[in-house]
Amino acid sequence: MTRWRIGQVTVTKLVEREVTGGTRHLLPQATRGAARAIEWLRPHFADGDGRLRTSVHLLVVDAPDARVVVDTGLGNDKTLRLVPEWNRLSTPLLSDLTAAGVAPESVAAVVCTHLHVDHVGWNTRLIGTKWVPTFPNAEYIMARKEYDHWAAEYDERLDRPAYFHDSVEPVASQTHLVDGDHAVCDGVRLVPTPGHTPGHVSVLIESAGQRAIITGDALHHPIQVAYPEWSSLSDWDPLRAASTRHALLSEAVGVDALLIGSHFAGVTAGRVRPSADPDEAFTLVTEKETRT
Repeated sequence: MTRWRIGQVTVTKLVEREVTGGTRHLLPQATRGAARAIEWLRPHFADGDGRLRTSVHLLVVDAPDARVVVDTGLGNDKTLRLVPEWNRLSTPLLSDLTAAGVAPESVAAVVCTHLHVDHVGWNTRLIGTKWVPTFPNAEYIMARKEYDHWAAEYDERLDRPAYFHDSVEPVASQTHLVDGDHAVCDGVRLVPTPGHTPGHVSVLIESAGQRAIITGDALHHPIQVAYPEWSSLSDWDPLRAASTRHALLSEAVGVDALLIGSHFAGVTAGRVRPSADPDEAFTLVTEKETRT
């Protein structure tokens, strides 16, 4: 469990899965050689051989007036996932939440930065043969543009993928569709960051003069801090994703925001700074290094 404090807001990371390697299908330009050349990626974001490290985790945002969960990972007991390793998971995430003092009933809002399978899984849990909301008292917040895009696409296919059936539709009665720029609670708001998906949002935290940005999949890995032009093969609009990513990183520099990556492994967070290397746009200074 990792925790950060931004003014009066606390953000807690609870890991569902952490993996080394296997990301070339997402970021083909991020070869081992390219990763080895960026010293600050090690040891948290890449190993000595240049294999990238990634994480799937939930972020619990405790603001003065509300408890918010940002993205919900893969979930247990799910089936028909395209990635074989994501099927029939049995992780202790719910127990980890409880151990961290986060009762599911205490969560006021669940933010889905976008509607991909690895960001909505713990929206629900299996009770008997029925999928029920994991967070029974929460408002599930999704960008209207995001939801409408996927709903229209699935209607055209006359079908929906399994994860929509088991992780999105069962929370329909608690779902709140919002514009991309939306205040979740005091100090926590959504900001549009389209490109990875049409209605993708990131989360901006502002409290007591301090700021943090939870990226969602605007960035998949810190190597994109150095090379924001490297888009993921899963990006809906690669050129727009790259433009959005560069703008988000420039904003993080300008306001000295703590960047918290939704798939960043290890220490997960850091401050974005212009890079001294002419080949790289930015560098990420991890929080441990920032404090020393």
